[in-house]
Amino acid sequence: MQPSCLKLIPRHFLRVQSWIHFPLRAFMDLKVLVSSLNDFASLSLAESWDNVGLLVEPSPPHPVSTLFLTNDLTEEVMEEALQKKADLILSYHPPIFQPLKRITWKTWKERLVIRALENRVGIYSPHTAYDAVPHGVNNWLAKGLGACTSVPIQPAVALTYPTGGPYRVEFSACPGENLETVLSRVCALSEVSLVTTVSARVDGEEQTRVSLNCTQQAMLQVVALLSENSLLCQRTEIIPLEKPLISDTGMGRLCTLKEPISISVLVEQVKSHLRLPHVRLALGAGKSLESQVKVVALCAGSGSTVLRGTESDLYLTGEMSHHDVLDAVSKGITVILCEHSNTERGFLLELQQTLAAHLENKVQVIISERDKDPLQVV
Repeated sequence: MQPSCLKLIPRHFLRVQSWIHFPLRAFMDLKVLVSSLNDFASLSLAESWDNVGLLVEPSPPHPVSTLFLTNDLTEEVMEEALQKKADLILSYHPPIFQPLKRITWKTWKERLVIRALENRVGIYSPHTAYDAVPHGVNNWLAKGLGACTSVPIQPAVALTYPTGGPYRVEFSACPGENLETVLSRVCALSEVSLVTTVSARVDGEEQTRVSLNCTQQAMLQVVALLSENSLLCQRTEIIPLEKPLISDTGMGRLCTLKEPISISVLVEQVKSHLRLPHVRLALGAGKSLESQVKVVALCAGSGSTVLRGTESDLYLTGEMSHHDVLDAVSKGITVILCEHSNTERGFLLELQQTLAAHLENKVQVIISERDKDPLQVV
C-alpha cells in the first residue's frame, strides 16, 4: 500500500493558505463605467462634427479593472495598454474619426480596432466634451496663466428650452376693429409684449401677421384668447425663443488676469505649466516682449475657429493657420502656439485624480508613458 502523499508534505506547508491572502481586484462593468464617464462630462456638450463616446465595445459582459488614459492612441500606445492589462482605453482624441469601410491589417487605425477586439479592450473618447466642461481641458490650460477669472468664448446651451419661456406666439388675422380688440386684450396680460405687426397677403386676402413675446404662463392665456376668436385669428404658431446658457460651460476661455503681466513673463509661465522647453511666439503689431497682457483668449488643440474675432491681448492655443496668425498680429494680438497635443496632454494628470474620485476608486486609473507629441524641435 502506497503511503498517502499528504504524509510526505511537511505540516507547515499544509497551513499555507491560512496566512496567504490573494487580493481581489476591484472592477466595474463596462456599461456602468461608461455611464459614469458620461455623467462626468456629458457627450451632448461635444461639437456636432466630433465622434465621441464608446467607439470599440468588447462583447458583454466586460468587467473593467484598469482604465488607461492617453491623449492619442497610437500603435505604440496600444502595445503599452496591452502590456499593462488595460480593460478600457480612454483616448482624448478619437482614434476612429472618419468612417471605416473595412477592418483589415492595412492601415494603423484599422489595426488598432483589430488589436482592441482581439484582446477584449474597449476604447472610449470624450474629446470636445472635455473641452467644454468647467473641470475640463481648457480650465486646466487656463491655470498656466496664474490668478485669473474666465468665461467660455462660445458658451454651451441647454438641450431643452426652459419650461417658463420665453416664447413667441405668431398668428394671422384680418385687419380691423376686431383685431384691435383682440390685441388690446392680449397686450393687457402681464408678461406679454407686442413685437411686430406686419401686413401680408395670404390666399389673396390682406391680413396682418402678429408676433408676441411672452412667458409660458402668459402664452397659455394668449392661446386661450386666440381660441375664443378662432374665426378671426388663424395660422397660430408657438416658437420657443432661446435655450439657457449652461454656467461656465462651452468652448475656449476668455481669461482676465488679476494683475497685468508682460508677454515675456507669460511665455515662461505657459512653458512651465506645459513642461515645454520651447513655444512659438508671434508678437502683435506694435508689441514687444515687455508689453503688458491683461486679457488672454485660449483654446486647447487647434484654436483658430474658436479664437477668431475674439478681442484680447493674447491668443494661447496649440496650433493656428498661418493666415489666422497674420490676422491676429495685424490687430495687435500676440499669439503663443505650443503644438496641438501639448495644450491637452498635461490635463491627463489632473484627470487621473478626478476620475479616480468620481469612480469611487472602483477601478485603477493609469496614464500612458509612451503618449507624446509627434513633433519635436531638432
